[in-house]
Amino acid sequence: MAKDEKPSPTAATRDQATNRLNQLASQISPKQKNPKPNLPADHSDVLNQIKDLRIIAATPDPKNRGYIRQKQAGKLWVRERIEALLDSNTFTEIGSVSGTVTWAKTAPRCEKPVSFIPSNNVQGAGLLRGRKVLLTADDFSIRSGHADGASTGKTVYVEKLAIALRLPVVKLVDGSSGGGSVTTIKKEGWSYLPHVASFPFVVQQLNMGIPNLGAVVGPAIGLGAARVVSCHFSVMAADIGALFNAGPKVVEGATFEEGLDFQNLGGPMVHCMNGTIDNLAANEAECYEQLRIVLSYLPNSGREAPPVISCTDPEHREDIALRSIIPRRQARMYDARSVITSVVDQDSWFEIGALWGRTAIGGLARLGGRPVGIISLNCEVNGGALDAAGSQKLTRLLKLCDVMNLPILQFLDVPGYAIGTVAERTATMRWGVELAKAYFSTTVPVFNVVTRRVFGVAGGVMLGCRDPVMQVAWPSGQWGSLPLDGGIEVGHRHELREAEKVGKKEERYQELEEEYLRLMNPVRTANAFGVEEIIDPKDTRKVCCSWAEHVYEVLIRERLADRASGKISPTFA
Repeated sequence: MAKDEKPSPTAATRDQATNRLNQLASQISPKQKNPKPNLPADHSDVLNQIKDLRIIAATPDPKNRGYIRQKQAGKLWVRERIEALLDSNTFTEIGSVSGTVTWAKTAPRCEKPVSFIPSNNVQGAGLLRGRKVLLTADDFSIRSGHADGASTGKTVYVEKLAIALRLPVVKLVDGSSGGGSVTTIKKEGWSYLPHVASFPFVVQQLNMGIPNLGAVVGPAIGLGAARVVSCHFSVMAADIGALFNAGPKVVEGATFEEGLDFQNLGGPMVHCMNGTIDNLAANEAECYEQLRIVLSYLPNSGREAPPVISCTDPEHREDIALRSIIPRRQARMYDARSVITSVVDQDSWFEIGALWGRTAIGGLARLGGRPVGIISLNCEVNGGALDAAGSQKLTRLLKLCDVMNLPILQFLDVPGYAIGTVAERTATMRWGVELAKAYFSTTVPVFNVVTRRVFGVAGGVMLGCRDPVMQVAWPSGQWGSLPLDGGIEVGHRHELREAEKVGKKEERYQELEEEYLRLMNPVRTANAFGVEEIIDPKDTRKVCCSWAEHVYEVLIRERLADRASGKISPTFA
């Protein structure tokens, strides 16, 4: 063979193949000086570790001082709460083995957990009367709910998950919900700048109309307090609930207020009376029932219509008693709630904020099975004149209805904004204007039933918040710029002074009052088309149900399309 003669292609290919096989063989059967132990092919070792950790997390330790303290306070343990709230056997936990684990090495590649402190915030998903919800529940028995290694990450994840899946969120707050503690500094070895990582996502949920419902079932402290107060609806258990920015010991050091306990610092008589928390419940069980009821009126998000249910209460039902419920004497009072319960579906009225802002009445109900928001004035408190707290309550309800696509039915008997020194000192006009802004910036349909008085700026705002206005009036209606009481004195001051000089002031005042009352006959207003229609009060339910039917068949569908296209963007926060 010549020197420059090359090997045949077949021989070269054969050599290359042999080299590759040798390389593969060395990888498949490497020479090992110290063979590693065989691990189970089915990964049962890892699965058993997960199983053991889940058992520890789900089993209370009767000797744990946190658990003992929880029971001595009359509170349910966190997993007992989940069982009490959700439909049976529907809870699926997220982050079930998150927490602090101490591991013991059992082999070069093997270990086992020897101790486990679960995360003190249990999160997951389950069914609430058949509706899928996301749930977060504090475990006060572990570090009083203060932040541990997993709670912040889990909380942020679930808040994001609610946005992605368009699912309601229920928050059972007992502690600080992952808030800070000075012991964290010692544990980590450095002090940190505080951040509230979950709140941007909470605000997004609130404005998207993803229901956020919270219950105070223990002391809600700092971040825990903020989380529940930020919800669309909140309720506090009277026997165990409290809420504060900082506990009694911290307050004592900062403000020198001594002898405070949870109740007089931030119990239900504080926060269910000032509007921080919406509703009061007798105990945990009643808290959970209120959460179920409220959710039944709300959609999963603002991209959906509120859930309509079947109704056995006839939509054409009449109530003759409504003809005489408004006293002929204008100064006399009546029970405004009885008007509401007569008109809406039987047993569907759910009041929100009954203990605060009591000049106003607000809540949720149904008309022919269709959820609606309800607004009324309470003539039994301050004559029904809207004060600062009443305006705040109605502002919050208007925004709730707007993001949840709930049409609003109003029963109007409003003499105007509250007057006097107390009204001025509590900034009634400031909050009255905020209410006006809410009326004119929300877009959900509103229907008015004028039961009696509509006076002043407050009356004008509530009555004329939509164009065209949709309303009816009762024959008891009376309206104008000012009520006659005081209005006659102002408008006829000089005339009455002259009459007083000859001893005929009372006589002239009575003449003027009678004349004005004759001219204020609601039929005269209807003659001028100042009011569209005066109805027989007994027919109010029929009229309101007819309106609600049309709203749900036509207007709500258009509204959902407008929200999807970005034409309207309701906001709660």
